[in-house]
Amino acid sequence: QSGLHHQPQPPSRCERGKSVACFGTQKNPTAGFRMLKDLSDIVGVFHQGYSKTPKIVKIVDCFVVFAITVAVLQYAYMCMFGSFPYNAFLGGFFCSTGFAVLTVCFRMQLDTKGDSKPANLEKVFADYCVACVFLFFVAISYVG
Repeated sequence: QSGLHHQPQPPSRCERGKSVACFGTQKNPTAGFRMLKDLSDIVGVFHQGYSKTPKIVKIVDCFVVFAITVAVLQYAYMCMFGSFPYNAFLGGFFCSTGFAVLTVCFRMQLDTKGDSKPANLEKVFADYCVACVFLFFVAISYVG
């Protein structure tokens, strides 16, 4: 009886009975299954829409995934083993991310579903190649 009163704590978000995904304290076990069903529905709709995508756009998407993967691997290597030639890491990392950005821009010009006139493929590809060569020259000159 030292004058301190015990105040009850308000219930946590998981205990209030709301439909919040609280792992480990979930009172409704079907909520996890419902979330997995929703996720599978989203993947199904994406797969159905992506199957209508032209083959050249899918190839360009593979280049984007490759460039992002290379950038992530370079960053992970730098985190694990250090960045002794830091300008080499920056040159490679910015080259990979720049290549990914240029490839996304190229993909945006290829995929013209909303436009009434299709883009000239040869001109778009030439612009992309010139931009990539310029990016690579800048990266090489930065590394020194």
